[in-house]
Amino acid sequence: MKQSLDLKLGQHLTITPQLQQAIRLLQLSSIELQQEIQEALESNPLLEENEKEEEAAEIKSEADSTTAESLDSTETASYDEAETIPTTDSGPDVDTGPSDDNESDWTDSFESMTAPTGSRSGSDEDFPDIDARNSPPQTLRDHLLWQMQMTPYSDTDKQIALALIDAISEDGYLSCKLEEIQQALSKNLPVEIDEIEAVLHQIQNYDPLGVGSRDLAECLRLQMKVLPSDTPGLKAATELATPQNLALLAGRDYTLLRRQLKLSAEDLQQVINLIQGLNPRPGNSVTSSQASYVVPDIIVKKIRGVWRADLNPDVSPNLRINRHYEKMIHRGDSSADNRYLQDQLQQARWFIKSLNSRNETLLKVARTIVDRQRAFFDHGAEAMKPLVLHDVAETVSMHESTISRVTTSKYMLTPRGIFELKYFFSSHVSTADGGTCSATAIRSIIKKLVECETPTKPISDSTIAEILSEQGINVARRTVAKYRESMNIPPSNQRKSLV
Repeated sequence: MKQSLDLKLGQHLTITPQLQQAIRLLQLSSIELQQEIQEALESNPLLEENEKEEEAAEIKSEADSTTAESLDSTETASYDEAETIPTTDSGPDVDTGPSDDNESDWTDSFESMTAPTGSRSGSDEDFPDIDARNSPPQTLRDHLLWQMQMTPYSDTDKQIALALIDAISEDGYLSCKLEEIQQALSKNLPVEIDEIEAVLHQIQNYDPLGVGSRDLAECLRLQMKVLPSDTPGLKAATELATPQNLALLAGRDYTLLRRQLKLSAEDLQQVINLIQGLNPRPGNSVTSSQASYVVPDIIVKKIRGVWRADLNPDVSPNLRINRHYEKMIHRGDSSADNRYLQDQLQQARWFIKSLNSRNETLLKVARTIVDRQRAFFDHGAEAMKPLVLHDVAETVSMHESTISRVTTSKYMLTPRGIFELKYFFSSHVSTADGGTCSATAIRSIIKKLVECETPTKPISDSTIAEILSEQGINVARRTVAKYRESMNIPPSNQRKSLV
């Protein structure tokens, strides 16, 4: 077989490290982006944050003034010492001990050195509790164990209490039967059901009220037990707090409830209001959750009658190359230090370019959304127009996957609140005149209709569909039910009230 050389032309796509970095930065949220920037600043010496010229000028002027004051004070002190130097003609020096003035000066300087650097003016409430913010959240089990240690238990009762506390769920309910706890303790500690129930009654007196309950009825009765005896409707509410009556209340069978409790409609509504004021999940009041904060990437304002979208300057700081380290790089030098600086310089340039590309793409997409949804910013959610990713992708000449990455976990601050960019995208529903209506606008109309309904006679999904049809929006009853459930609005039979 004869060997030969052939020349072929071809095309192929390759995802370079620069492109991978740009894609990764594009889909990061604002908080994740700040962490990424901070890590890059700490790991790359050639990357630094670009301070504003005004701030730099202020810092420089303050430094100059401080230097001038220190020089003046030094010269003044030297001049004073020159005038007060004693002559040597007066004979030998005698040590008379430190004077009162010197002692007070030394005490003041010592106090100034031992004083804390950050002076607190005002009460401690003006400063955040760092320990509480960084400490792990307290669980219901920890809260109950702390109260158990403050209760005088015998050794047997303490083991029973530990078993009961371990069996209490995060909602505050006892998750197993007393027989099961007895069976678990019988291996090392023979106890009776009466002993376990006696310890359970003591735990049920712990904070929060209702903890250790075996069902919802017992939880409500424990909370009503501590209410004042003259509370209106307390006796009837205690009678209602049974599993059978609570099932009737959940089914909105007010007629049978009134017949069993022998109450009028007004009295039954008062009892229902009292029960609704109780906590059906007492354990949730103890378990603290970490608050998640949203930092908007885009800020929308109306300037001279025109809605304008701009980047939030606090999210993405302005970065630059450190000129001092850049000057240390020498061409043709193959030393390890020089190669390290060259690699860090290239990475810094790639990072700044990727960050600028992300900001430009995000701003371009946000301004396109604002232009398409001007009616929303002027009139609210009912004026939202149908919008899909393909529409924005055509406008900005990008792929739909890029638009999806840009709008994921990105938020926009508007005069109407903070919204995720995905909020402005919704499907469309045909109208009677041949046009389209946004699904977000239909949800807003349904929500407004439910808020304005009569509590004693709520409107059904079929009625809502008829009202929308009269407005020219062709929506089926099942579609109305789907939109209603997406907004966590219960059906009409569960929204019914007595008065």
